[in-house]
Amino acid sequence: MNNQIENRISNKDEPLDIKQILSRLLYNWYWILFSVVICVTLSVLYARYKTPAYKISARVLVNDEKKGSGMMAGSDILGDLGGLLGAKSTVDNEAEILRTRYLMEQVVKDMGLNITYYRKGRVKNTELYQSPVIVKIVSAEDTIKETNVDIEFLKNNQVAISSKKLDTLVNPDRPFKIPHVGTILISRDAAVKDLYSKYRANITSVDSRVADLMEDLTVEVKNKLITIVDLSLNHPIPKKGEDILNKLIQNYVQENVKDKNEIADSTVKFIQNRLSFIGRELGDLEGNIQGFKQKNNLADMTEQSKLLVQTTGQYVSDLSKTETQISILKSLQEYLKDGTKNKRVLPSSLVPADLVFSSAVEKFNTLTLERARRLIGVTEANPAIILIDKEIANARADIEANLVTTLDAFTITRNRLSNQMKKAETQVRGVPEIERNYLNLARQQQIKQELYLFLMQKSEETAISKTSNISNSRTIDPPKSEVKPFNPKKAMIYVVGLFMGLLIPVSVLYLKDVLNDKIQTKADISRLTSVPVIGEISHNEEDSNLVVANSSRSAVSEQFRALRTNLSFYMKTKEEKVILITSSMSGEGKSFAAINLANILALSNKKVLLMELDLRKPGLSAKLDISNHVGFTNYIIDSNLTAGDIVKPLSIHKNLSIVSSGPVPPNPAEMLLDDRTKELIEELKQQFDFIIIDAPPIGIVADAQLMAVHADVCMYMVRQNFTSKQQLNIIDDLSRNEKMRNIGIVVNDINGHGYGYGYGYGYGYGYGSYDTPENKNKKWFNKLFKS
Repeated sequence: MNNQIENRISNKDEPLDIKQILSRLLYNWYWILFSVVICVTLSVLYARYKTPAYKISARVLVNDEKKGSGMMAGSDILGDLGGLLGAKSTVDNEAEILRTRYLMEQVVKDMGLNITYYRKGRVKNTELYQSPVIVKIVSAEDTIKETNVDIEFLKNNQVAISSKKLDTLVNPDRPFKIPHVGTILISRDAAVKDLYSKYRANITSVDSRVADLMEDLTVEVKNKLITIVDLSLNHPIPKKGEDILNKLIQNYVQENVKDKNEIADSTVKFIQNRLSFIGRELGDLEGNIQGFKQKNNLADMTEQSKLLVQTTGQYVSDLSKTETQISILKSLQEYLKDGTKNKRVLPSSLVPADLVFSSAVEKFNTLTLERARRLIGVTEANPAIILIDKEIANARADIEANLVTTLDAFTITRNRLSNQMKKAETQVRGVPEIERNYLNLARQQQIKQELYLFLMQKSEETAISKTSNISNSRTIDPPKSEVKPFNPKKAMIYVVGLFMGLLIPVSVLYLKDVLNDKIQTKADISRLTSVPVIGEISHNEEDSNLVVANSSRSAVSEQFRALRTNLSFYMKTKEEKVILITSSMSGEGKSFAAINLANILALSNKKVLLMELDLRKPGLSAKLDISNHVGFTNYIIDSNLTAGDIVKPLSIHKNLSIVSSGPVPPNPAEMLLDDRTKELIEELKQQFDFIIIDAPPIGIVADAQLMAVHADVCMYMVRQNFTSKQQLNIIDDLSRNEKMRNIGIVVNDINGHGYGYGYGYGYGYGYGSYDTPENKNKKWFNKLFKS
């Protein structure tokens, strides 16, 4: 018994039967072929009508001072004139800027990409570029929902409009309202004469179109050792994709130059404000001098006064320059304190030529520009912006500290020059009062003129420097589309179609087998029980229950002959004559097997008796078309009856007889336990070579176990695709606990070709077919509808 259990456990780990799997697939070859044809056809249609996608590529060289100047080295040749600062950005930052929504949004707005045009077709719509139909949004709603507008120009010069919530006729170039979009007008390209095709305009919001384009845009720095940014865009229309990518690069270059010009613009604005203020003061002084001369009839100064002016001229010049610097520094202080300007760059060209101070201003301007560039793609709450704000605050504090120090230095210089001027002015006291007053006015005029000329010079220098500003990047490989689309990949689609055509039916068959809890193959039985299989019976194509005949060469007949041979190994002595046939439940072929096994034994010149002992639901006598009025139950009840009274010969064969069940009793189990049952069987064993007992299903009632004590061999019937795998536990339990002797399994109703049995209807041993000609003629039709 232990060996049987070990064999059962080991059988559960058997490897997959490749031959069985191949047989299963070959049996369903027509479904697999059908699936392959359908899937390959669908893949061809998909590849045919799938919108192609082209890859448009471009390369941009960035002047990155941290990685090398590249082709742009030394381009800022006028930097020394104005001291203007350029944006020193890294190639990685420039790549991030090219990815920003801000730049792509400008592209969408400039090119009107939120409206896409299609020419309608029978199967698919084809996207157009430079469409003959033009849709213009006159006034948009606050929120635009994606809307498809079908457009057809009619011969009466009207336009048929159709959308989800609108069907109307309109005139060209006349505004009308579309729900969820706003007011639009439709016009046509005057160069196109005939517009009788149907078109579609897909209108969506700018943000939605930007999001779509951003998904198709790739910006990357492939080689970190060089300063080249690679851009690629996927688009169904090559020319349109090239124009989009080219516009994106143009906008990026313009933004780059705009950043560079911001410092110059700030400087020019500051200078213009100062020039306007000083110009008014200078005009007032000139008017005062002219009025003073007219009032005092003063034509000109005396030679002595001219000499004094020349003597103090150097002091006046130095003092005016110092006053100018002090004035500029105070203006810078006010500029920094002004809350409306604290996010703007400083006018660096006016900064005194001090290394420390100039360095602080340069750092402040660099950080301010970097902050502005990063804000294109993020908000002020971004951690990177917060960090830059802290650095800008530190740089502003450094500048304010340097301003105080520098102002102190210039104040000391001014005081020194003022003292020297006072010494020179002691000599002026000898000059008449009128000329002395005139001299004071002339000195003030000279100081204002010096400051005015200084600012004019810086203004010109700044203007010249602004014209020299160029972008720190250039296009070295203009946008260009690949010749062939990268998508769809037709070869890959065909392969996937073929693969799916094979996978779907195989998966269905696999799932069908996995989810099916019925017995399908001999391997299923081997994995679940150690009880041997002693016979396998193919599906019966005949209408009759009797398929075994003397001259029959059918597969089923040969299988019953094989079963007869296998039973002989169990019944080695003449005393072993009783064969009990049972199953787990009704419908598994007990009666069919009993009739044909009895007949095959009778054909071997053995006297065979069939006993119909399924007292609860007898059916054997009805299948053999004999009377069941007197049978086993009558014998048990009526002690006057003998065995000869209930044994009836069968017309099937002269050696074949039957004991029918008789009327259905109220207590079948008690009748089977009656002593007369044993006496009857012992008496019949003396008269017959074999006794075949058709017992009730053992999985439902205990009658079969009661009869098992009389049996020498127990045939347990299982039916393919009918008997549950769990019911094999009953057989295993009967064997392990020795409730039945010499138990063996017979598999019935095998559809061999579908499950790897290898019997089928042409069962044989390599010497030709045993099938009948009639069966051969109808096999091809029947097999077509079996799975």
